[in-house]
Amino acid sequence: MTGSKCLLDTSIIIHAFKNDSIIVAQLNSIEDIIVPVTVIGELYYGAYKSDNPVKHISQVQAFLLNCKMVSCDPTTACIYGSVKSNLIRKGKPIPENDIWIAAFAIQYNLPLFTTDKHFEEIDNLNFFK
Repeated sequence: MTGSKCLLDTSIIIHAFKNDSIIVAQLNSIEDIIVPVTVIGELYYGAYKSDNPVKHISQVQAFLLNCKMVSCDPTTACIYGSVKSNLIRKGKPIPENDIWIAAFAIQYNLPLFTTDKHFEEIDNLNFFK
């Protein structure tokens, strides 16, 4: 997958932090790793609530040095609203932060790299394989 781009979900980064060799190898094959601000917030939340915040905050910061970050704008918010309303209409709600993460992936036309199956409920979302 050399030359590839993808947007990461928190689940993938957590696997990388746990030295999951398959995930780490896949991440190493990606040229442009994009992390949405929502994922960054989830990572810092996990670090701060951990038994060793200093270590885990440092781990988050080191990981992010090799990533591009994307922030929310009105287009992201519009996509979020559409995705959430479609999920509710289908009776398949998912966690709020994951709707935002999906909105970023759709907005930037990036495949989402995740281990969370509930993302499959979202229309027009491509996945990193």
